[in-house]
Amino acid sequence: MSQQLEKVLKNKDRAMDSVLDDGQQEENITQLVGFIVGDEEYAIPILNIQEIIKPIEYTRVPSTPNYVLGAFNLRGNVIPLIDLRMKFNLPSQNQNAETRYIVMKDGDNIAGFVIDKLTEAIRLTDQQIEPAPETLHKDKGAISGIGKRKDSILTILKVDVLLQRDF
Repeated sequence: MSQQLEKVLKNKDRAMDSVLDDGQQEENITQLVGFIVGDEEYAIPILNIQEIIKPIEYTRVPSTPNYVLGAFNLRGNVIPLIDLRMKFNLPSQNQNAETRYIVMKDGDNIAGFVIDKLTEAIRLTDQQIEPAPETLHKDKGAISGIGKRKDSILTILKVDVLLQRDF
């Protein structure tokens, strides 16, 4: 190991020791993107977002559940388009100027989701995130937790569950 690298690592270790000696601990921050579906605010981890786009033309695909609107072409990739309103058993709504498609990914799984409105980038500490309510099936449900903010709460969704194909 080079002397310069060794020096940097020692300085880092000293800095960490001094932080812990002061009784301070680094808080884990979760970065999320918030959006509205119906009357509720939801969020997903920012690292699971490939991109957010304005609605584009899509093609209906026969023999799929009603919440699968079809598929669209995004730079040569055919991506399924899912209406979160319909997936969450809410009445469908015509798209408007605030409607967006969030293209989510988890490993090789990718899909576009229609949302009513994009809200903001959100940073929450571990203390601001509560586990999913016990009344829900934690293993099967799409909720990973509840985020608490000063004036509201939001539901944090599991992207891997949203991307599971049942069609």
